[in-house]
Amino acid sequence: QVQVVESGGGLVQAGGSLRLSCAASGSIFSINSMGWYRQAPGKQRDLVATITSGGSTNYADSVKGRFTMSRDNAKNTVHLQMNSLKPEDTAVYYCNALIVMLHSTGPHEYSYWGQGTQVTVSS
Repeated sequence: QVQVVESGGGLVQAGGSLRLSCAASGSIFSINSMGWYRQAPGKQRDLVATITSGGSTNYADSVKGRFTMSRDNAKNTVHLQMNSLKPEDTAVYYCNALIVMLHSTGPHEYSYWGQGTQVTVSS
């Protein structure tokens, strides 16, 4: 079994900062890319940032220059440092991990999601 757990959400004023963390645990052989997504009420879930196993990052245009994603491969953990937060950043933030597990038939990749963490930015 695999678990993906987010932490670090909360309430912050506009212009403030928050740091989200996501940890994967369980029967993990390796982890390919990991990503942060967010979903505001009544809207679809959108990509925020992704990071490959090698550390290459990709950001949504709306967060470029404000958010930074980092990864600790030894701990199967990623972080999202969010600075200069805006009210429009308010959403539930979800972590996704593409996890490789070993089976008798060989390695297989699976997509796992965390339960989400609420980020609220007040104006």
